[in-house]
Amino acid sequence: MKVIVLGAGIIGVSTAWHLAERGHEVTVVDRQHDAALETSFANAAQISVSYCEPWANREAPLKALKWMFSKEAPLLFRPTFDIHQWLWSLRFLGQCHDSAFERNVSQLVALGAYSHAALKDVVRSTGIAYSRLERGIAHYYTDQASFDSAAAAAALMRRHGVARRVIDREELLRIEPALAAYGERIVGGTYTPSDESGDARVFTQELARRCAARGVQFLWNHDVTRLTKTGGEITGISVRDRATAKVQAFTADAYVAACGSYTAPLLRTVGVNLPIYPGKGYSATFRLKRPQDAPTVSLLDDGVKCAMSRLGDTLRIAGTIEVGGWDLSLDTPLARARCQMLARRVEEVFPGVCDLSEPNYWAGLRPATPTNIPVIGKTRIGKLWVNAGHGTLGWTHGAGSGKAIAELISGRRPAMAFGFHGDAAGARTPAPLPSAG
Repeated sequence: MKVIVLGAGIIGVSTAWHLAERGHEVTVVDRQHDAALETSFANAAQISVSYCEPWANREAPLKALKWMFSKEAPLLFRPTFDIHQWLWSLRFLGQCHDSAFERNVSQLVALGAYSHAALKDVVRSTGIAYSRLERGIAHYYTDQASFDSAAAAAALMRRHGVARRVIDREELLRIEPALAAYGERIVGGTYTPSDESGDARVFTQELARRCAARGVQFLWNHDVTRLTKTGGEITGISVRDRATAKVQAFTADAYVAACGSYTAPLLRTVGVNLPIYPGKGYSATFRLKRPQDAPTVSLLDDGVKCAMSRLGDTLRIAGTIEVGGWDLSLDTPLARARCQMLARRVEEVFPGVCDLSEPNYWAGLRPATPTNIPVIGKTRIGKLWVNAGHGTLGWTHGAGSGKAIAELISGRRPAMAFGFHGDAAGARTPAPLPSAG
């Protein structure tokens, strides 16, 4: 089959790789000049199967109301006049109860485990190096009440096959000695040794190079200007070269929309409404002044709800979600406050370890669904597929999402209990289907 993939982030490039592996002719369209220059560019760097927890839980509504008055809130709702934001928010509230939380966790963990295995397979077959550290993820707490609740969360994950352990401060400091300077403020933590970390941008760009070597065509610096729908199916796309303004039309046997947050407005033009809305996330990357004192275990800081990962001679800290539209600026008072919070936290936890004089701040739009479960599968429009809505878990779920949709397009069911879009039986019947030929 001839397949056109729209988007060259971790999701789009992984999709292209797995389609090419299955013998399909693949073209990837992206408005940037290289892969992973938007949402996948500077994320938290964690492959966090053990922390695939949805934002929506029974405590979220009250917390969100309280956090609306804080510039440093982990989850900040900024109301706009966008009807899609309000519809998304209502659906989010509908997920804020225990049964939905556990149901959503089961889906996220199933995709996470499948994706982690897929990532390992790709790394073994390609040899891609991306500052990978297989040292696990540790979540540390400075508040006793929050730590006391960690046991229930860990037990939930263990019910879904994830070995998240509750540990005391002493064991946490043995696992990650770099926390010693901050140790007196830590009351305990959780740890999952099977998780890992690495640079998503580097991985995605290297995978794109290998895709090109296998014959995948990349149309860089091209905007998708139109999806053409005729008789209930997509019959072509139009793209415009940003350099020359030339518009070209392309046809294929299948089209995969993997444009992150921009997937929803694009597909609305052909009558497909997806519950995906952008959440603005921030990160800061600092050069290490004292590498010997920097962490090598990827960390979650419960106090400010951020993640920290070692990437070679730098430390990445990422966190906070701002649900308030499409703005990516870093120079507003709110954006500056959120960036400064990340820098301040690094210095509090690892005093003197990072060079704060030249911070590399970044913001990206996380394509979030109300459940945090991505939309993967076939739409009601013929030939149109979707692979989007991964929120903060695009790196964790990227390799598996690409493999899963490539399997579906090839007429096979991915071997996991996950509810694929357009297939209500997907969550219940993970057994492979016969090949469609």
